[in-house]
Amino acid sequence: MTPVSLILLFGLLQTKHFLADYVWQTGAMVRTKGIYGHPVGASHSLLHAVLTGLILAVATPAGAVLAIAISVGEFVLHYHTDWLKDQLTRISGKTPKDWEYWVLVGADQYVHHLTYVAIPAILVFALA
Repeated sequence: MTPVSLILLFGLLQTKHFLADYVWQTGAMVRTKGIYGHPVGASHSLLHAVLTGLILAVATPAGAVLAIAISVGEFVLHYHTDWLKDQLTRISGKTPKDWEYWVLVGADQYVHHLTYVAIPAILVFALA
């Protein structure tokens, strides 16, 4: 992959993240992400994984197996990151009025954004 294609991929993944985490995430998804295995909560991570798979199919030379593997990995990581953040927020009792709440939100987003650094890196090594 060329440097330009990697930058484009990173931009597409960031745009996808914004849409899936802020525009298309429903209140029901937010309320049920902390209930382990809840299908509505899991559908949020599935949305991320499906959109990542579509981006990989359209914007990269990744084959189907690699694109599916990366998408499954993103689903697992995104799901558990969101679930853990919800658990820690609930257990701590922190709310948007508390500094610690925003640290948890920031840590959650940090892990998600590191995923979008890792995906191009995986492609660079896998397609070399």
